[in-house]
Amino acid sequence: MLHKNLLLTSLTVLLLASCSKDDDDITTEAPASFNYTVPATYTFERNTVTSVDYAGQTSRLLMLDEMGTYIKTAATNTTVADDVFLSEMYLNTNNRFTGIGLNTSGKQLKDKTAASKDYFTLFYGGGSTAEQANIRDFYETQFDNADLASQGATAAAGVAGVYPDGTSKRLFATNGLEPQQVFLKGMMGSCMMDQISNNYLSLNKLDEATNRADNTNKVLVSGKSYTAMEHAWDEAYGYVYGADNTTVTPNTFKFWSSYINQVNADVDFNTLKADIDLAFRKGRAAIVANDYAVRDAQIDIIRAKLAMIPAVRAVFYLQAGKGKLVTDNGAKAFHDLSEGYGFIMSLRYTNKPGTNNPYFSKAEVDAMLASMVSGTNGLWDINTLGSKLDAISTQIATKFGFTVVQAATVN
Repeated sequence: MLHKNLLLTSLTVLLLASCSKDDDDITTEAPASFNYTVPATYTFERNTVTSVDYAGQTSRLLMLDEMGTYIKTAATNTTVADDVFLSEMYLNTNNRFTGIGLNTSGKQLKDKTAASKDYFTLFYGGGSTAEQANIRDFYETQFDNADLASQGATAAAGVAGVYPDGTSKRLFATNGLEPQQVFLKGMMGSCMMDQISNNYLSLNKLDEATNRADNTNKVLVSGKSYTAMEHAWDEAYGYVYGADNTTVTPNTFKFWSSYINQVNADVDFNTLKADIDLAFRKGRAAIVANDYAVRDAQIDIIRAKLAMIPAVRAVFYLQAGKGKLVTDNGAKAFHDLSEGYGFIMSLRYTNKPGTNNPYFSKAEVDAMLASMVSGTNGLWDINTLGSKLDAISTQIATKFGFTVVQAATVN
């Protein structure tokens, strides 16, 4: 299994009695007073056994990937994207997955959607259980939209259906949005981003109950090789990198890990990958060493740098879609615009350091999304769409301190 291989390849953090560094050492040393090093890879052991476990996160990422593939295959093969089947995948009932171990993993995507401690349990960031229910229902609606679009009609203004996109086919709802992309990108925010920034990296999770004292005294979770705090940090890491496979050629990267690579490929954002990777390694090493000040500083770095990814990609896809409106009368552009729509949804689940609130409030995100599909026919009203896309792009870029042009040129 992929997640098992990932765990077995994890290396180790060295807790040293004294720190030394030769010319070939590529690790980064933490403050000498704590006397520990940060490993070059996300690798930590205890008594020669890996202390890293994010198998649950790997399972959920693979579930989401399989759901996306199911919808895409229905479009390509002109078969029905059954909404009941998709709902059962979302809840992980009736053995709907083909991936090894997913059906029996005891994991599901639905109960981790909009479920963080900070935003949906303790209700920081404007969250509530009512909003949680609405978000989950929204995804069920995307399953309905995919089902309707796969019934054989050709997509058009006000008509859900299939539309060719080059050599492939895609499903579009009546308003022009692509249910598959809205679901996938939306879940990257409401599940993965929310769990990373507002749950597992939350002090309400890391330090809950006796976690801090237990970590300081290295009281391990029963039957495990890690403390509860170490495990929570690893679960945040797993939601970014848990479905990567670097044992194949070419390497495969999924969801946030893939988009971190894509954004990092642009010269204007080419430190993001290294910054996020180092912060995860440094924070985990600090937890092992009981250096909670350094741990907390890495939380801020991860939250801020990770939030840049949906911001940059949202602007990129809005501008890419806008450009295609001119060349194909809108239909092919809707795939890009749907990705942009999903990344805008993700902005609601970011966490701005020092505030414990998202960079954009729920109300602000809802207003941007409503603007995109405003009018009688949603995205199909292409004559008025361009100015809306520019306004939203500028709003996002200004908030995060980059320009629309910088984001629009990312690969």
